[in-house]
Formats: sequence, C-alpha cells, structure tokens
Amino acid sequence: MSRTVTLALLDAAGRPLGALPPFDVREPWWQEVHSIVDTVRQRHGLEVAVLRLLDADRPAPPGGHVRYLARVADAPAVPLEPAAVDLAPHPLRQPWAHAGGPARSVAWAAGELGRLGRRVTAVAQQRTWNLSAIWRLDTDQGPAWLKQLPPFAHHEATVLAFLGDQGVGGGVDLPDDLNSLINGPVVLAADGEGRMLLADVPGEDRYGAGERERAAIAAGHHLVQLRACGSVGELVAAGVPDLRGAALADWIRERLAGHDVSAAADLLDGLDRRLRQIGDCGLPDTLVHGDLHPGNVRGDDGGRTVIDWADSFVGHPAFDILRLTEDVDADAAARLVDAWARRWRAGVPGSDPHRAVDLLRPVAPLRQAAVYAMFLAAIEPSEHPYHVHDVPAALARAAATP
Repeated sequence: MSRTVTLALLDAAGRPLGALPPFDVREPWWQEVHSIVDTVRQRHGLEVAVLRLLDADRPAPPGGHVRYLARVADAPAVPLEPAAVDLAPHPLRQPWAHAGGPARSVAWAAGELGRLGRRVTAVAQQRTWNLSAIWRLDTDQGPAWLKQLPPFAHHEATVLAFLGDQGVGGGVDLPDDLNSLINGPVVLAADGEGRMLLADVPGEDRYGAGERERAAIAAGHHLVQLRACGSVGELVAAGVPDLRGAALADWIRERLAGHDVSAAADLLDGLDRRLRQIGDCGLPDTLVHGDLHPGNVRGDDGGRTVIDWADSFVGHPAFDILRLTEDVDADAAARLVDAWARRWRAGVPGSDPHRAVDLLRPVAPLRQAAVYAMFLAAIEPSEHPYHVHDVPAALARAAATP
C-alpha cells in the first residue's frame, strides 16, 4: 500500500500559491512526511515544510489520496494547479501547523545544539500530525531529534527527566544476546512548551518483536515501575496525569461525554466498583508508559530503549503488560502475564496480580477510547480522520472483553 499526495503550497509570507501535481510515496501512513519532503526536493528542487493534513479521499488512514498544506521557501518554477485551501485560523491548531511554526522550532533546536557545542549540518522533517512533529537534525557530533508535542502531552519531558534523575533511565541487564534496556532517551533540552531535543537512539523500532524480546522488555520495565512506586506524588505534582483509582473513572467519563457509549454502558456503570476491586488486589500505583508495545522500543544489537512516553500517567502497572501482550497468541500472552505476576508477587508480597490483570482487561480498551476522545477534543476538525473511528472501535473491544 502507498499514498498519493497533493501538496498545496504557501509562500514564505503564508500566502497561497497553488498545488504541486499529485505524486506517490511509499509509506501509507498519513503522518509520515519525510518521503514527501524528499520527493518534492528530488522532483522540483524545492525545500518544503509540511504543515498539516487538509483532507483525504478515505475516512481514515492508511493510504489513499491525501492533501497537505506546506510552506515553501522559494518561488517554485514548476507550474502549479489551482487549489482551494481554507486558511482561516483555528483555536486548536498546533504551533508547528502554522506557516512559520516549523522554522521557529528548528531555529530553537539549532540554538540549543549550538549551546551544546554542536553545529547543525542538515535538517530533515520526519512526521507531522496532531500528536507530534518530529525532525532529525544532523550535527558534526552525530544526529539529534526535535520532538514537539501538544499541551496534553507536555509531561513527556518531565517523565524522561524523572527517569534520568532517579537512575531508572540507565541500562538494565537483559538475558542472553538482548543486551540492555534503557528506559527513555536522553533529553538534551526542553522549552517547557512542548519542544524537546533528544539524543539519538540507534537502531530500529521493534515492531513484530517475538515473545522472548517482549519478556525482556517486560522484565526491564518492571524495575522502572517498582522503583517509581514511591514517587507518584512527585510525578503528579510535576504534571503527569493522575489516573489512580476513582480518578480514572472520572477521567474516562468526562472524555467520553458526548460520544455514543451504549456498547460499553454496562462496563461504565460498574466501573467504580471494578476499580475498587482492582485496588483490593494490593498492587501499588506507579508510572505507566501508557502505550508499551514493541514499536515504542527502539534498538539494535547494542541495546534497546523505551521511547515515546507521551501517553504516560500515574496509575495501575497492569496497563502496560496488557498493552505489551495485545497482539501475541493466547499462550504466549499467558506466559508473559505469568512472569509479570511472579515479579509483582515477589516485590509486593500478598498482592494478587493475576486477579488485577483479569479485572483490568476491559478497562484498558475503555481507557484507550477515552484517550482517542481526548485527541478529538484537542485537534482541529480537518485532522479528525486520524482518530474519529478509534473511539467506537475501542469501545467495542472493551464491551467484548470478558
């Protein structure tokens, strides 16, 4: 599957110019823009910064014919096609989606790297959508990464700093040839308003990791959660979302207000009682990654790093093992959960981790539905296709989970 792209251009002052002829790119995922930027450079000799999604010919990603708005530094020599683009401001538009936004963010990152004694030699835009904007900055001392986040994810920098300061971001020995697991990339700079400059994490995202690798990830992550149990108050005070116990039920209901929740009505009605039962299982609240699948672990033969803590919160540790075992067969998932439960029983004698997992299983997709609803409430309508179908799908999974 691929994507057909139409790029509507703005000039340096933000005035509309027209659209480049449509072209195909290999990656079907709408938020990936590095191939768009590369193709425009190779075909037309233009340097563009992709700002945001305008529309698409299908209701949800991936693939299809997708239109984006982009800013171009120089007047294009290629003939442009007429393009109707609504340039009206929107209160939920992210800073990087404005005409001058990418340039301001890259300038900030280059300035921070300069203060660190690193000279920028090249900049490559990688991704832009409602959840983040990402650039790779090559320097004379190797690459660094600029990540910019919306307000509801600003706490990622706080979490990464916590992991480093508390010593839980260091290497955790893993068995055999899996080497070490590091629990977050190094933050080189952060502006407190969503921009982070991150050290490079070598390797590849570990999509498709097998049971053995997931077991190693779970073992390393357990140490993070065990050590973080005593710091939940500090994390919440620093702005990490507090989804402990009854607060989780309130948070879910508030974000799903206005959505059709009939599919999960029974689960919602009994949510407070279920969460009390989960609390009775005796596991402590801790730092939760919130999206701990292998694609959010990056590495190579030298080691692995857990990345993308933007969905993190303070809450029940079982959320992460449930996410890590979502897409493996039932036998493998059971073995991974059994190992997770043994570690928690050893760390918290008298607790009942297995019962906690069983009770939390339908709550995990219910929380995810609320997360998607939060995204929709915080983004401009043109980007709703990224998530609008995720809410009912997650609610259906919650309702179908015993």
